[in-house]
Amino acid sequence: MDINKAKQQVKDTIEAYLATDDQGRPLLDVSRQRPIFLVGAPGIGKTAIMSQIAVELEMGLVSYSMTHHTRQSALGLPYIVKESYGDFEYEASEYTMSEIVASVYDYMRKHKVERGILFLDEINCVSETLYPSMLQFLQFKTFGRHQIPEGWIVVTAGNPPEYNKSVHDFDIVTLDRLKRIAVEPNLDAWKAYAAAKGTHPAVTTFLSIKKDRFYVVEATLDGKSFVTARGWDDLSEIMTIFERLGKTVDYDLIIQYVQNEKIAREFAAYYDLFNKYREDYRIEEILNGQEDVAKVSERAKNAEFDERLSLVGLMLDSLCGGMRAVNQDTQVMVSLRDVLREVKAQAAEEGTDSAEALAKCVIERQSRLEMQVAAGTITKAKRTQEEEVISQLGELARVCSAEGFGAVEALYGQMVGAIAPKTQEIESRLVNAFAFLQGAFGDKQEMLVFTTELTSRVDSAKYIAQYGSASYYEHNENMILSTRQRDLRRRIEDLDL
Repeated sequence: MDINKAKQQVKDTIEAYLATDDQGRPLLDVSRQRPIFLVGAPGIGKTAIMSQIAVELEMGLVSYSMTHHTRQSALGLPYIVKESYGDFEYEASEYTMSEIVASVYDYMRKHKVERGILFLDEINCVSETLYPSMLQFLQFKTFGRHQIPEGWIVVTAGNPPEYNKSVHDFDIVTLDRLKRIAVEPNLDAWKAYAAAKGTHPAVTTFLSIKKDRFYVVEATLDGKSFVTARGWDDLSEIMTIFERLGKTVDYDLIIQYVQNEKIAREFAAYYDLFNKYREDYRIEEILNGQEDVAKVSERAKNAEFDERLSLVGLMLDSLCGGMRAVNQDTQVMVSLRDVLREVKAQAAEEGTDSAEALAKCVIERQSRLEMQVAAGTITKAKRTQEEEVISQLGELARVCSAEGFGAVEALYGQMVGAIAPKTQEIESRLVNAFAFLQGAFGDKQEMLVFTTELTSRVDSAKYIAQYGSASYYEHNENMILSTRQRDLRRRIEDLDL
């Protein structure tokens, strides 16, 4: 299965393992909760999805690469204790707590987290001395005599033997006690993740044109030559930073991440063309309706397919960036609305001071955010959003203290009202985008790619579901949500206090 399906399988399994009955007892006995074993080629996202799952389920995450552990660090160090049986006294060996188990308890104490995921990577590449103990751990969830704490789920990962000479094949007895999930590289699954993350458009459009370059592992005279999803992901991030700092992105940088000479040179050449397209087509001017598009439209009409697809990718990247910003503003307003409703209700029922309640909420949210950041259970985007909520709550608390809750409601209304001009601007840019594509390509493949991407990308799909888009509905009648679905979503996201 692809990495997205694997992620959902892991997430569903963890939730099932943690489910309890009315008396708080696990629905599935702990002894029957098989450790999850993700097996797949390196660099396809096995580690990445564990961080995502921990954040989404609001659980702790402790990760270890088992290739770095010896028998002593995994099991603990031996020491001598005195025991007795009746009148007979003798000495016996005990072991200190495993470093791995101890790290779980340290994490729980430091971050005040009771439930979490213990993720052990490269589980089938442990040393010969540790291998028997790992089999025991997979069967009984214990290192030596020390068991993983209650509420912690064991997830493991490993590579197939063809990718790593150090791999040990598990026997049937062990495999029969694991929940094995096989993961295969899949470009479509990765593109969905890449679109949500904001991967560099040069990477996504290149892979849309040359799909067979996404994941490649070859044996050469000089050793392994490879390209992985992780490599493309990391290259995207460093490219974005290099561009921001005005540094050169070229073959010498690309080969450090795309470790296949042929593909690295292909992408370096494409990146140069991509930047030329970005400069020549003047995307922002087209989207803002400032450009006389006749000449540019004629060039696009006569361009090769990869150039046309690059143009579509550039337009989508710019549009989705604006939609992402409005989505974040909306979520901030939703969070503020919920707090203000609660404070208003408490003031009416209990006579509490609204300014003090808002100030207290700021302190509580700041404390919770600091704990989430320290524990690594919040994404960068969520952190940015929560920091904005806290900042705005602080301002509302100051206004409330000085002018009363009525002034807070008025200020909140102004904040909500400031979103409308942004949505109008986005719709105008969409109209210009559709007009340009219609003029250049008509209803051919390029228009299909554009509308399909707007439907599938997280930022654009969420934005259109919330605010609608007449131009999108006009050009994408077969994909639009029903009127009833849109109305229901708008009610859910209603910002009215």
